[in-house]
Amino acid sequence: MRFILVLSFWVGALLAENLSTLQYTGVQTTHVMSDGSTKEVLIERTISPSCNSVGINTEAVFSGNYAGKDVPAECQKSFVTTVGKIQPMIFAPGIMTVGELEVLDFIKNKVNVSPNAYILVDARKRDWYEQMTIPGSVNIPFDEIEYDASIPEDFDRIQKLLGFKKVGEKYDFTHAKTALLFCNGPWCAQSGLAMTQLLKLGYPKEKLLWYRGGLQDWLLFGLSVVKPHS
Repeated sequence: MRFILVLSFWVGALLAENLSTLQYTGVQTTHVMSDGSTKEVLIERTISPSCNSVGINTEAVFSGNYAGKDVPAECQKSFVTTVGKIQPMIFAPGIMTVGELEVLDFIKNKVNVSPNAYILVDARKRDWYEQMTIPGSVNIPFDEIEYDASIPEDFDRIQKLLGFKKVGEKYDFTHAKTALLFCNGPWCAQSGLAMTQLLKLGYPKEKLLWYRGGLQDWLLFGLSVVKPHS
């Protein structure tokens, strides 16, 4: 059974990686024109050279001009869309990908009702979390999930937040919470890296949910955010 689970995760990770490479290699296809003729088209991710100098940081990504040109500013938002690495819709077999309505339901009917069994996780590094996050979320930076002997308190905190503990040389996930993870957007790998680390520890994949859209899609729909330290 253990072998099957490990193999399933490996195949899922391999599938995700193979899908991810398509944004760099492109996809050749044939398009039928309106007059019935055909045209060979290479579908590729078009990125201006000027985008290479855009840093993926809190100042660059969520601090742009949100005003539209043809409609009232309050009805439009603009985002950096050519940074990062596009993520697949399915991270790994057995891990459900959810959208905004499912996140709202998770907060209302899961986290608010049974906080000892459910948790909304902002998997981004602390500076991202402190800029803004989804209300009700808890910051568990992806780079703190792996045990570090020099700062064991970070990993102790994560075990308490997620409800698992180490017993001997293994981890006991009997009371692990169902965790819904997110990061910056469909181009952000931080939540995926967090889930990878949790799966390596043995975290049950059926207790992991993934909000692929992250903060970018959340803001796109005008949903509320909070600054944890303001």
